[in-house]
Amino acid sequence: MRKINIKTNNTLKFLQVFNGILELTDTELRVLANLIDLSETVNLCSPANKKKVADAMEIKDHNTLNNYVKRLKDKKAIVQTANGYALAPLLKKEPVQINILPQ
Repeated sequence: MRKINIKTNNTLKFLQVFNGILELTDTELRVLANLIDLSETVNLCSPANKKKVADAMEIKDHNTLNNYVKRLKDKKAIVQTANGYALAPLLKKEPVQINILPQ
């Protein structure tokens, strides 16, 4: 068994490590990274947070992000909770060990 250590210095790069599993587009990755970085609430996709992300990404209408929220939910990058939306457990910013096993 081999161990792989991958160092990431920002949220976007951290998410890109898992993109082979999630298959997010570049824009979906940037939206998710901004939702994570700019969130100040338990609900990752709160109206206030979506407005901050829209402003940061220069999207005129923050409601446009609803399309991305749906895609992120469909691709299991975010999950619906009693408080709104949260990051999928796989994507929590903590060390992850990846084991590559031969068949």
